[in-house]
Amino acid sequence: MTERKPPDQTFESWIDKQVREATERGEFDNLRGAGRPIPGVGTPVDENWWLRDYLRREGVRADGMLPDSLVLRRDMERIHETVAELDTEREVRAAVSELNQRVVRYLRTPTPPHVPVGPVNADAVVVRWRADHTPTPATPSSAAPQRVSSAAPRRAPEAAGPPPRRWWQRFRL
Repeated sequence: MTERKPPDQTFESWIDKQVREATERGEFDNLRGAGRPIPGVGTPVDENWWLRDYLRREGVRADGMLPDSLVLRRDMERIHETVAELDTEREVRAAVSELNQRVVRYLRTPTPPHVPVGPVNADAVVVRWRADHTPTPATPSSAAPQRVSSAAPRRAPEAAGPPPRRWWQRFRL
């Protein structure tokens, strides 16, 4: 148990005496981390140092702290990379639908910062997904004769019908 400070000594002299006596006894020898620099010495003090250290130590991404509008904008920009990993068109449409539902929820009650966001066109995402997932034609063998056509290449028939409806027109009857 630590002895009490005598009333006739100042705190500074009493503490200095205790540190000197502990040094003489060798209580500060072989301490863990001895001889290594103190982490963070010489760097400017950041008021959120504890939060950055916690996120780094726990391996948590800082995306959870972003505002909804920025997360939605980032997800809209990365939708093609997200759906590239999916296997079926139904899964692609479900992923785009989920993102569009999040966008509509945000648009009903927007919070700052106000970043322009709008629903993603599912048909355009599916068309690009199909183009990325079409198998490349097999190279013909050299033994098989090739026919060369003098006719101009055929164009794919354009889709007939009304143009796709905009997202805001879907809510009208």
